[in-house]
Amino acid sequence: KKGFAGLPAALDGIKPVLLYPFFGILIIGFITLFIITPPVAAINTWMVSTLGSMDPSARVFMGIVVGGMMAIDMGGPINKAAYVTGTGLLASGEYHVMAAVMAGGMVPPLAIALATTLFKNRFTESQRKAGITNYVMGLSFITEGAIPFAAADPVRVIPSMVVGSALAGALTMVFDCTLRAPHGGIFVVPTIGNPLMYLVSIIIGAIVGAVILSMLKKPIKE
Repeated sequence: KKGFAGLPAALDGIKPVLLYPFFGILIIGFITLFIITPPVAAINTWMVSTLGSMDPSARVFMGIVVGGMMAIDMGGPINKAAYVTGTGLLASGEYHVMAAVMAGGMVPPLAIALATTLFKNRFTESQRKAGITNYVMGLSFITEGAIPFAAADPVRVIPSMVVGSALAGALTMVFDCTLRAPHGGIFVVPTIGNPLMYLVSIIIGAIVGAVILSMLKKPIKE
């Protein structure tokens, strides 16, 4: 607003509907393109080249890394770096990483949903209601469902989700699970290699994440 203070009063009407949004998008685009994108792209390029050539014995480490990355910012640059790595490796015929990526992305909303269901006294009534929708979002591989909870209590929520997601990603590697689809959650089960143990990996990760979160959060008196 201060940047437009010197403009004629006749332009006051278009400031909130045109000028603010336009220059806001321009600034965000500049920051994304020249500040955020270069390091994220470099990390992604490194991961595609390095993870794709790793020995099978190191797949568990891969699962921990990409699974945990999916939960760090839940839709942000780090999450997207892991996701793009998974989809990039699909093109080269490597399907294990994508399996770990999707498992890691499904865990946060599912863990939140479980926590709000099993440990009700750790959440407000509105949070418990919102937690129910996270079952659907988690099963659909929409990690962003956990963002409101992470934003409200990042110190407790994010570490819990990262541990659960990293564990799920590691387990998919242990069980030699693969995924040939870039998205879809449970709706792409036919494209999953070893689907039963894949679901088990996600369930274990979600339970662990929910339990850790319940241990970190204190009971709420309403």
